[in-house]
Amino acid sequence: MFADIVHFTELSVTKTPAQLVEMLDDIFSGFDAAADKHGLEKIKTIGDAYMAAAGIPVPCAAHAERVADMALEMQELMRTTYATRYPALQLRIGIHCGPAVAGVIGKRKFTYDLWGDSVNIASRMESHGLPGRVHVSAAVKQRLAGQFAFESRGRIEVKGKGAMETYFLLGRLGGHAERAG
Repeated sequence: MFADIVHFTELSVTKTPAQLVEMLDDIFSGFDAAADKHGLEKIKTIGDAYMAAAGIPVPCAAHAERVADMALEMQELMRTTYATRYPALQLRIGIHCGPAVAGVIGKRKFTYDLWGDSVNIASRMESHGLPGRVHVSAAVKQRLAGQFAFESRGRIEVKGKGAMETYFLLGRLGGHAERAG
């Protein structure tokens, strides 16, 4: 899962570096708490982007469900808790599921990271997504069918992948589904 704060570059012009770091720490600390709650591994932050995964480093059968629940909670945090503090901010989230390798490479400044086409597709789901929405691949929809509600986005051109069928994650089925945007 990749999450990115929409229009962060424009916002950074109006804030000092210290104010930006304070804001990101506030938001990402909330995301860290949600990651702990849902059993996700925070991989890293990259500027205003947040990367997390489930099933790594310890495999779990419900990895996709955990990520979906986390993404929905992140959007809810942005609409409620953070909306009063940072009213102009919205989040774009992308999710894909599939194989990946995690670890540390290199000889200096060790950083835990993920690699694989699944990681690339998750990143593309975020970058091709819409503010306030959770954008997912067909693999995620298939994996979560019967548990979550989705809205078809149709086929879109995805950089480096060609035309892909994608969806917006709306919520859990059973009375918890609501539009994310």
